[in-house]
Amino acid sequence: MNIYLHKFLPLIVSPLFFIFFLLICGLILKSRKISAIGIIFLIIFSLPIISHKLAMYLQKDNILQDISYINKADAIVVLSGIVSAIKIEDKFKYEFNSGVDRILSGIDLYKNKKAPLLILTRGKLPWQDGLPEGEYLKEFSIKLGIPEESILLTNNVQNTDEEAKSVRKLLNKKYNKIILVTSAFHMPRAKKVFEAANIDVIPFAVDFQSSKKISFLDFIPSASALSGSSKFVKEMIGRLYYNLKY
Repeated sequence: MNIYLHKFLPLIVSPLFFIFFLLICGLILKSRKISAIGIIFLIIFSLPIISHKLAMYLQKDNILQDISYINKADAIVVLSGIVSAIKIEDKFKYEFNSGVDRILSGIDLYKNKKAPLLILTRGKLPWQDGLPEGEYLKEFSIKLGIPEESILLTNNVQNTDEEAKSVRKLLNKKYNKIILVTSAFHMPRAKKVFEAANIDVIPFAVDFQSSKKISFLDFIPSASALSGSSKFVKEMIGRLYYNLKY
C-alpha cells in the first residue's frame, strides 16, 4: 500500500493533474477565466524551453566526471530505473531507456578497478512485468565481461530508500564506501538517502541532459516537454520528502 501512495502522490500535484483540475473547475463553474488559466499553464509546461530549464536545474549540482579521477571504494552501486520489460507472446524482451549510462558507467568503473564489487538493485514495482531489474542487469554485465562472483544483488526493492537499506545489509560494517551511479537529476536525492543509511558515498552522476542553443522549436508545445516538466515536479517532491525524513 505504501508504494502505491508513494507513487500516487506526485501525480496529484503534477502539472497535468493541476491543469486537468483547472479545466474541470472551469467547466463546472462555467468560468472562462479558470479554463483560460488552465490552458495557459498547459502551454507553459508544454514548452520545451521551460522543460529544458527545469531539467538543467535538477542536475545543476553535478558535473560530468572522468573515471580516472574517481577514488577507489569498496563497491560500485548502480541504481535501477533504466530497463523496460516488453512481453512478446510468452516471453519478455528488455529495452534500456535514456538511463542506460548508469549500467555502462558501473561496468566501466569496475573494469577500471575502482572497486572489487558491482552491486545491482532488484528494482521492480508491483505493476511491472518481467524480471526484477538487477537480475537482467546482472546477465547484461556478465556478457560484457564482469565476473559473476563480483556481482551482488540486493533484495527486491521499490524505491531509492529501500535500495539504500538493502545495499547497507550487503556491505560489511567495516567497508561502507561506495561509488553511487545514477542519473544526474536523481543524484542529490539518492546521495542523501544513502548517506542516511550510514554509507559513505562517492557520487558518479551520469545521464546528463546537454545544454543547447535556443531555436524556434523550443517555443512550440510538445508532449515530451510536458512529460519533462512533470518529471521535475516529481523529483522535487521526492527531494522535499527525503529532506523532511532525513
